Amino acid sequence: MSAENGKNGIPDAQAGPRPEPLRFYGTTWVNHDDGYAARRAGLAVGSLAVAAAACFVLRVAYQGLQIADIGSFVSLLMIVMFAICSALAFRHTWSGFTSRPDPDRQASMRGLLAIGFVGSLLAYFFRTFTEAPGERLHRAEYDRAREDYEKRTIRRSGNPMKKRRRK
Repeated sequence: MSAENGKNGIPDAQAGPRPEPLRFYGTTWVNHDDGYAARRAGLAVGSLAVAAAACFVLRVAYQGLQIADIGSFVSLLMIVMFAICSALAFRHTWSGFTSRPDPDRQASMRGLLAIGFVGSLLAYFFRTFTEAPGERLHRAEYDRAREDYEKRTIRRSGNPMKKRRRK
């Protein structure tokens, strides 16, 4: 990509790597502008509200199993399954904010993450208190890309014909 925009050699302000947009935030995480704080607050409240609604739906489902009188073992099994899957989903989602997840592992855990969706919502809720979820990872990658770009585009000043020969 050229550092010039084609207008009389004027450098393009957007030359170099571009930040990767985050879901719900776009690229506002770079400079924390355009309502970034309001988005974080709104998404924290929204993710907690959705998690609470999901817990209510799970409670209604559990009550349906009790009404069906399927037995205490199956009821206990359902509670343990949702608790374990939610804990694993929380941990997987939380670690996904600091490092890129392995695509094969992500695909194999898709069912578990679907069952433990409450854990993922809670991880999202807690992460919004410190940053936009995934911001630290994206910022590190973006800063590294900017540094690499700057190193590649540093121009040497002076006349190259006057360069001293090394002996």
